[in-house]
Amino acid sequence: MKTKGIHHITAMVGDAQENLAFYGKLLGLRFVKKTVNFDDPGTYHFYFGNESGAPGTIITFFPFKGIQKGTVGTGQVGVTAYAIPEGSYLFWQNRLSEHGVSYEETERFGERYIAFEDPHGLKIELVERASGENSRYEIDSITTDVALKGFAGATLYSHEPVETARLLSETFGLKRTKRTETIDRYESDGELGNTVDVAHGNLPIGRPGMGTVHHIAWRADDEADQIEWMKEVNRFGLLTTEVKDRNYFTSIYFHDAGRILHEIATDTPGFDVDEPFESLGESLKLPEQFEVHRGAIEAHVEPITVEKGTLV
Repeated sequence: MKTKGIHHITAMVGDAQENLAFYGKLLGLRFVKKTVNFDDPGTYHFYFGNESGAPGTIITFFPFKGIQKGTVGTGQVGVTAYAIPEGSYLFWQNRLSEHGVSYEETERFGERYIAFEDPHGLKIELVERASGENSRYEIDSITTDVALKGFAGATLYSHEPVETARLLSETFGLKRTKRTETIDRYESDGELGNTVDVAHGNLPIGRPGMGTVHHIAWRADDEADQIEWMKEVNRFGLLTTEVKDRNYFTSIYFHDAGRILHEIATDTPGFDVDEPFESLGESLKLPEQFEVHRGAIEAHVEPITVEKGTLV
């Protein structure tokens, strides 16, 4: 079995409106779903992606106002990388500078990266990639020829990098394609979210909190495929949760030996299952079991303002 790559990445952040402004306007991702944490319905769960929130483009957030800042380190996804169209590197340098976001330029495996942090400390990179379709969502001065396509990949900080690497290769079917003394690269067959770097060396111990990744999710075609993935993970010697219905996909979760939390999520049914494609993210959507509490939930979560872009 071979996964196509990353389905989504979920992180913990601080103020909800700051999160919306940074990812929905400065980085130009489409806000595709406003819902709540199914395990903590008093907390928002935001989803951002390309025009449809396609697998491989989705970053999701639990915004906790006043949450203690976390430490990025082992047991986590350390860096989330986005693919930008070829020729858009200078645009993004200028845009970050114009908005007061400091960045560094780095190089890895022959690619140039723009590295920076979001307002809550989450580590982000931008890298030019030819693969993957351009987003069809535009906002502010971000047009389709420069817009973030989706994930380029992620860098995993593991307590046991050798074991995490074994999971990627032996269970998920990724191939190690490049390596240095400090980092190994693994690749899947997908066009987006298809490169995963595993870091080695002396890294700090991660502590959950604001500015850290909660989990990384991998793609399964559908629920039948997901069950086969569950069996593969079990054969590798790891235990998973039962299948959980997340409305827009179903999920199973497990920790690897390096303490990283993984999810396997289905590509189906998608984000237009409960609101039209043209108006994704405009209304607060709740799972059926929470509808009876809608009034209390809406009174509890803070009001937010979402700026709309254009579908092209």
